[in-house]
Amino acid sequence: MQKGNIGVTTENIFPVIKKFLYSDQEIFLREMVSNAVDATQKMKTLAEKGEYKGELGDLTVRVSLDADKGTITISDHGIGMTEEEIDKYINQIAFSGVTDFLEKYKDNVNNIIGHFGLGFYSAFMVSKKVEIITRSYKEDAKAVKWSCDGSPAYEIDDAERADHGSDIILYIDDDSKEFLDKSKLEQLLNKYCKFLPVSVAFGKKQEWSKEESKMVDTQEDNIINNVAPLWTSTPSTLKDEDYKSFYRTLYPMHDEPLFWIHLNVDYPFNLTGILYFPRIKNSLELQKNKIQLYCNQVFVTDQVEGIVPEFLTLLHGVIDSPDIPLNVSRSYLQSDREVKKISTYITKKVSDRLKAIFNEDRKAYEEKWDDLKLFINYGILTEENFYDRAKDFSLFKDTEGKYFTFDEYKTLIEAAQKDKNDNLVYLYATNKDDQYSYIKAAQDKGYSVLLFDGQLDVPCIQTLEQKFEKSHFTRVDSDTVDHLIQKDDKPKTDLSDNERDNLSAVFQSQVPKIEKAEFIVEVNALGAEQRPVVITQNEWMRRMKEMSRYQSGMGFYGQMPDTFNIVLNSDHRLIKDVLSNIASQLSSDLQPIEAEIKGQEARLAALNQQTEGKKPEEITQEQKDDKANTQKAIDDQKAKKESVLGSFAANNDIVHQLIDLALLQNGMLKGEALDKFLRRSVDLIK
Repeated sequence: MQKGNIGVTTENIFPVIKKFLYSDQEIFLREMVSNAVDATQKMKTLAEKGEYKGELGDLTVRVSLDADKGTITISDHGIGMTEEEIDKYINQIAFSGVTDFLEKYKDNVNNIIGHFGLGFYSAFMVSKKVEIITRSYKEDAKAVKWSCDGSPAYEIDDAERADHGSDIILYIDDDSKEFLDKSKLEQLLNKYCKFLPVSVAFGKKQEWSKEESKMVDTQEDNIINNVAPLWTSTPSTLKDEDYKSFYRTLYPMHDEPLFWIHLNVDYPFNLTGILYFPRIKNSLELQKNKIQLYCNQVFVTDQVEGIVPEFLTLLHGVIDSPDIPLNVSRSYLQSDREVKKISTYITKKVSDRLKAIFNEDRKAYEEKWDDLKLFINYGILTEENFYDRAKDFSLFKDTEGKYFTFDEYKTLIEAAQKDKNDNLVYLYATNKDDQYSYIKAAQDKGYSVLLFDGQLDVPCIQTLEQKFEKSHFTRVDSDTVDHLIQKDDKPKTDLSDNERDNLSAVFQSQVPKIEKAEFIVEVNALGAEQRPVVITQNEWMRRMKEMSRYQSGMGFYGQMPDTFNIVLNSDHRLIKDVLSNIASQLSSDLQPIEAEIKGQEARLAALNQQTEGKKPEEITQEQKDDKANTQKAIDDQKAKKESVLGSFAANNDIVHQLIDLALLQNGMLKGEALDKFLRRSVDLIK
């Protein structure tokens, strides 16, 4: 029997491993099984090269559980080890003192395993004792047993083993007993070992026994992995159903994917995989981290932001590359030049595939566009150079359901939709039903309206405005139809300032109080054929509020109330009738008030002229009091005037009806206000 201490310069490596890798405990099983698979593959290679001429036998890697003894055993029929090899590969762990070690990695505890080649020693995260019973494939090799109880001390002794290979026996620690649960082990094997290239068995398959009224073991091994997953196949040998079936294996509860991209490159790096574009019905299904990263068919992580561009983290599927640099635990990517090359390649491959699908079958591509555009828009928003690739296969959809490339749509609208400054105006709606009347008014003017009803359509507008030359986007309800695309200067109303003020005051007094909404009444000449009252919302302000939902640092806009313009059409008959009624019914009440306001305003102007250019200390108290009293008199008269106009408006059904019609058109008339409108409508019909 040989005894000795493991070659480390620290007093005890094992508490360090347990302490720093505790959060990633479960990887011990992956390391043990993948080591067994490696040993098995090396055995197959030796046989293929003729360096081993014996019988290979059953090469299945077996994982067995003995809950009573508290052990997990991983057995392989691989190359095994001699006593000298155990001493070289197991006993000699070379790294410097633990003080330097802890100092270097204190802020990144996941960089420990693998950086020092400690894959095997991850077993001590869950084990109080580990035994290796192994026999080398080499001729006349003897079986040996290595054991260690979690201290630097180890023992090597003779053992019995009929064939080459190794058994790793883990005596599970008291604080890791959850790994002695069969279902827990099955879960971990399914997660980490599902696609290993050598068969891995965990117990036997089970079937229902009528005699015993329970599930019982059969003689057939329970193979937990697929040794030849789809991404390892040549794309030309696969059919659509193969890809769909593999998708169902990866994501059993998901609908069929839109389509997929098979990655297969061997220069300047090795990379294989399949990426699927999932169908997404709503924002609740927007999930990242559905791409699984493998290294030689060993599961590494589903946190792939470091290798896949952010917008492609919405995709599903598998990437496998032995060239992705990983740290010890293989669970955390290290950012370096190779990773960036792979990321760039994946972006190019996805772009090329989308362009090819668009060119090969545009109709089918258009049918998928409403599902697909989320990924494209996300790429345009987050990937600096993606727009240059995507512009050839990105589409606009109009409110009639027709699809256009960016260039096609520009050609369509440039004759009719340029403003007086030669800017091309793209009109859009976000809801075809809610904004129907605005869309119809624009179409009646000969304009085309885009439908931006996707989650990221509106956030993309700013990027598109930067990319498109002399262009801007305007929502179809952001202004009256004649002002959406300003061809000439706005037509001026023929009303006097006083008439406009009276009209505005009458309608402003009856605008309802709506939470988080403010209304500003203005008077414009829109033409006798246009509606009497239109509600619009400023494009810039609304866009800022919408962007605040997606971009950090813009929360200020999100907290602000929605501001709407209530535009009174001074050319419409009903507005003229209201104005006429103001003049006929309120003339005697308003004339003395307006005369008083006019006189006081003239007096205030004279007082201001007297003090113009004087420093504050040069103005007498009498002058200050005179100005203050005059201003108060003006304010009092204006309040009196507003009261007269408000009383008139409160009893005017036409004013209420016009306001409510505009609110109703914009989905803002609800509850008691809607009920009053309906009752009033019936009364007016009578």
